[in-house]
Amino acid sequence: MYSFPVSTPRIVSALMLIGLASIPQARGCASCGCLLDREWIVQSFAGEPGLQMDLVYTFIDQNQLRSGTGRISASDVPAGQELEAYTRSDIFTLDLNYVFNADWSVMLQVPYMIRDHATWGVDHHSYDTSETSSISDMNLIVSYQGFTAKHNLGVKFGISLPTGPFDESFHSGAALDRGLQPGTGTTGLFVGMYYHDSLAKDWGYFGQSTLHAALNYRADYKPGTSQDFSLGLRYTGFERVTPQLQVNARIAGRDQGDQADSLDSGGSLVYLSPGVTIELTKKIDTYVFVQIPLYQNLYGYQLAPTWILSAGIHAAF
Repeated sequence: MYSFPVSTPRIVSALMLIGLASIPQARGCASCGCLLDREWIVQSFAGEPGLQMDLVYTFIDQNQLRSGTGRISASDVPAGQELEAYTRSDIFTLDLNYVFNADWSVMLQVPYMIRDHATWGVDHHSYDTSETSSISDMNLIVSYQGFTAKHNLGVKFGISLPTGPFDESFHSGAALDRGLQPGTGTTGLFVGMYYHDSLAKDWGYFGQSTLHAALNYRADYKPGTSQDFSLGLRYTGFERVTPQLQVNARIAGRDQGDQADSLDSGGSLVYLSPGVTIELTKKIDTYVFVQIPLYQNLYGYQLAPTWILSAGIHAAF
């Protein structure tokens, strides 16, 4: 939990956009999740023990075929390799964070996913679609930041729970790819470290790294291990508006198992993420961020977004 001056509560919600929205999507499908790093600052109400709540909406439109570092066309995908058409995801995430004191807090994340997907299959002629709407895998996160007097160095650890279904089908009746399912079916472990401080008058920065790994196979599938990195800079000189700029990166391993699309999963991503938060009241803030890809290096043939939108509202009780 962080020791911000009482006069700057608006900074907190700006930074709350950083973090684990990505963790429910932290699979070997490197491009199918949001990289914004909002979770670590949930602990920042060090002097205000109690309940915090965020409701976050994320829109991801994967409509660009890519392989390696370049964009490709459908004709570049060889026969025998699945040719995907599009994947559109609307993700609503409820974060419930309880701050016990300046050192400890715990958070539950409940994501709800609506996803439309279409593919031409491995023969590039049989068009099939799917629609899924359900809770995805939940996350339970514990954070500790009692290492320094400023409470600006912390660690977090937690588990992702197999609460999302993983047996959805295409409209044709064929099984939907495991990497596109609302849930992984597996239990995951994640650990991370973060640090923040003042850079100059009205300027602050943070850094965070989080490792997420599945602990088991489920129905011949195990999502790939991923490592996320974030750096952020914010300006707090305005009365009610706090702009922020993040750089978010992910290195994701390939999915594993007989039901995994190992060839077409995993890769490395770097996004530039500008955003702003607006203080509505002393207890309620709203925010919006856009993620723009700076670098994409994807294994095999994958769909990737050209931008990602995240918007949310934060309330303290």
